[in-house]
Amino acid sequence: MQSWHGLDEVPKDWGRSVVTIGVFDGVHLGHQQMVARAVGMARDLGLPAVAVTFDPHPDEVVRSGNHPPRLSTTDRRVELLHALGVDAVCVLPFTLEFSRMSPDEFVQTALVDRLHAAGVVVGENFRFGHKASGDLETLRTLGEKYDFTAEGVPLVSDGDAISSTVIRERLAAGDVAGAAVLLGRPHRVEGVVVRGHQRGRALGFPTANVESPPHTAIPAEGVYAGWLQCTQSPSPYEGERWPAAISIGTNPTFDGVERTVEAYALDRDDLDLYGAHVAVDFGERLRETLRFDSIEALIEQMHDDVARAREFTS
Repeated sequence: MQSWHGLDEVPKDWGRSVVTIGVFDGVHLGHQQMVARAVGMARDLGLPAVAVTFDPHPDEVVRSGNHPPRLSTTDRRVELLHALGVDAVCVLPFTLEFSRMSPDEFVQTALVDRLHAAGVVVGENFRFGHKASGDLETLRTLGEKYDFTAEGVPLVSDGDAISSTVIRERLAAGDVAGAAVLLGRPHRVEGVVVRGHQRGRALGFPTANVESPPHTAIPAEGVYAGWLQCTQSPSPYEGERWPAAISIGTNPTFDGVERTVEAYALDRDDLDLYGAHVAVDFGERLRETLRFDSIEALIEQMHDDVARAREFTS
């Protein structure tokens, strides 16, 4: 498996390949069908399959000030695409200059000169080139010119269209279970564990306060059942995954103002995860965020949250 950041990293002796192109934010079920078609075509032709994606999100560049909440980090996207069977992932830096390429220029520069595409698989609503002037028919016409086939795949599941936008909407509403159906797995928020107010430890429920990258798609405020995993760190817990109760909110009982993502690994009060890179996977929303009249009432509710989280994750 190979990963390239930019076309300059594609090996000079790279031969013909089957290419699939998309932002692939979240690598949802629709994306998975598209990648599966590209991988299948590549295997039939005896060629490698390459997934081409972009960083940052094109909307951040062509629509100034617009930052769509990210369903996955770039590293996570690459990991998920490799898991689907592609032989290489090429992350193209999406710049203003890049956005001004004509459809023909993009095809010749990326698909023909560097990746030597024999076949290209995209979503049936694929747009590319300056001001999104190219579509699937444009790609097919250019394929005839440059000797590759182009195929569009519907991004659907059970008859319903799937899009990253719909998934973001479900997360914004707290419907993490509904988002997971379209993703084909739980939605994940990643970040580094930082020191917070340590109120959870004082209450008997020590939490990992997760500082995620800017523009991460964070579910609506509330309490959730899910899992906490240590993905990268100098800690001895790397690779370990624990059932968790997860809180998103400002801690209104303590008059908090900063929105945080905090995860309590069930029945573990011995974990020291400060500085570790972790992943929080969301399974089910348990309740909305509440303000309690007393610490005792809060602790009682936390015990109930933990019991429900344990039931969900067991």
